[in-house]
Amino acid sequence: MSHSENEINVTFPDQSVRVFEKGVTGLDIAMSISEGLARNVLAAKVDGEVWDATRPITKDVSIALLTWNDKEGKSTFWHSSAHLLAEALEALYPGIKFGIGPPIEQGFYYDVDFGERTLEGAELEKIEAKMVELARQKNAYVRSEISKQDAVSYYETKGDEYKLDLLERLEDGTITFYKQGEFTDLCRGPHIPHTGFVKAVKLLNIAGAYWRGDEHNKMLTRIYGITFPKAKELKEYLEMLEEAKKRDHRKLGRELELFTFSEKVGMGLPLWLPKGTLLRERLVSFLKKEQDHSGYQQVITPHIGHKALYETSGHYEKYGKDSFQPITTPHEGEEFLLKPMNCPHHCEIYKSKPRSYKDLPVRYAEFGTVYRYEQSGELHGLTRVRGFTQDDAHIFCRQDQVKEEFIKVIDLVLYVFKALGFEDYTAQISLRDPEKMEKYIGEEDAWNKAEAAIIEAAGEKGLKTVTELGEAAFYGPKLDFMVRDALGRSWQLGTIQVDYQLPERFELEYTGSDNQKHRPVMIHRAPFGSLERFVAVLIEHCAGNFPLWLAPEQLVILPISEKFADYAEQVKLLLADQGITGDIDHRDEKIGRKIRDAEVKKIPFMVIVGEKEQEENKISLRKHGEGDIGSFELEAFVDYFQGIIKESLNK
Repeated sequence: MSHSENEINVTFPDQSVRVFEKGVTGLDIAMSISEGLARNVLAAKVDGEVWDATRPITKDVSIALLTWNDKEGKSTFWHSSAHLLAEALEALYPGIKFGIGPPIEQGFYYDVDFGERTLEGAELEKIEAKMVELARQKNAYVRSEISKQDAVSYYETKGDEYKLDLLERLEDGTITFYKQGEFTDLCRGPHIPHTGFVKAVKLLNIAGAYWRGDEHNKMLTRIYGITFPKAKELKEYLEMLEEAKKRDHRKLGRELELFTFSEKVGMGLPLWLPKGTLLRERLVSFLKKEQDHSGYQQVITPHIGHKALYETSGHYEKYGKDSFQPITTPHEGEEFLLKPMNCPHHCEIYKSKPRSYKDLPVRYAEFGTVYRYEQSGELHGLTRVRGFTQDDAHIFCRQDQVKEEFIKVIDLVLYVFKALGFEDYTAQISLRDPEKMEKYIGEEDAWNKAEAAIIEAAGEKGLKTVTELGEAAFYGPKLDFMVRDALGRSWQLGTIQVDYQLPERFELEYTGSDNQKHRPVMIHRAPFGSLERFVAVLIEHCAGNFPLWLAPEQLVILPISEKFADYAEQVKLLLADQGITGDIDHRDEKIGRKIRDAEVKKIPFMVIVGEKEQEENKISLRKHGEGDIGSFELEAFVDYFQGIIKESLNK
């Protein structure tokens, strides 16, 4: 579309084009569409980059107007809220110094140096009130470009060494300040038009955080918060948080006797208790059975490997700093590492004998425990640990087999999700960044084929997908499954990755039909990811009410009195013969108390036996959360029980 020198073409997401005057802002464009839209626009995506809605546009662009309903709109809102928090803090505690204040997935935080004083939790309400007061002033977020010299001078005068540290790494000509009200911050932006959009504020907690994540630096105070454009949304969020506390896997793991931690054993190293071990083994057996059906071969590799193995794979270079330090042996110069990844070991297994194109694909699977050194402040229950077991598998295949193998892995991942009650998920197709092709290794043609294979496979399976440019691993594209749990939180569970790097690094080969040597393509896949993290997410998703096939205690037998203990034992043995596990509550307690305790432990079935049941060779049955469901002959109960499991595992 042609236009005069003072006009620009603006292309909208539906590909329609309109002409505007040079210098028009995203907000102006929103106003030209409707006043209602303008009231809700938080930022604008200009040629793929998020901008302030008030920033002038001076050339032809593509634009998307972002509101609270967009991920990037929320992120901008929360970034601006971090600045609002900093403004409130500076007003209440003059002379404090600021680190960084980014948005996070839910809300934001700011790292602050309060000097000699300690911020008490009780002070958060006062800070919230100040934030609300400042928000009502509707102060604009004003962007200004500033020279490095002036920026350094500003923070030297202010005496803020953290901002000066940040400035050291910035180049002149790329530095911007943002000001709202009386507060100025070093920031790239973008920000919402003014503070008035923030209607509801909650500061959630206080933590410690080393400056730049380095334990040799000063510990700063990290204040976490969240804000919303409507008070109703904050109320709903806080209700969700209360529910999340009840579902916290650390709390339920303790109550249900699944796992524990010991300082003597070491932080971040979970100890699986008998019930947790049973749950974990059921998960492993479930996946092993499916893998057997799908042509995987189980392998086992050591917990340590020679340092040279991880240097060859590139993991030492990438993870060396985050790994446990090398283990030395009595032999001078010999070093081993605790295994940070299973894939190098699997490459060596593949390499153990010559391969023909007719042998491929080769699929190796291992529940392999790996070790990474996480800083103590980063550890969190089972979701962030130092030793974890991956349901790892590596498929070595020809290029023409990649799509078919991808579809098979997708089927497996979806079956796992269905069996465990994860119904809301999105598949993220992670591709190269076309602007930064130098970041990736491998042949252009192979990449094109692999990316096409992933896109086609996801399309053929009818997956709900999002495509993220620049999210591919440097060695190949991937498909990540983002799962929403019962509380609407998003988790990355399950990943499938294409890899050209390791076959190259380990010089893996097969003889093709042309009698020439070729490199196989390697596919990494893990439907659970890490068993520890998966169990944590599962506990919180189902609040400890596991699917019947997975529950570590599927039932408890409750004799009405000790007179029926022998009959209870008979019932237990008969059910155990059918693979139905449970215990007997022999305590000298009233039946009502036994039932209440079984409910608290979330045991799926309560089998009650008394005089009538013994005489008729039956059981009375209660279901967790539902109550009494009647009298059953044992054979009928077994059929009913197995029917429930069959239905939940039915493909």
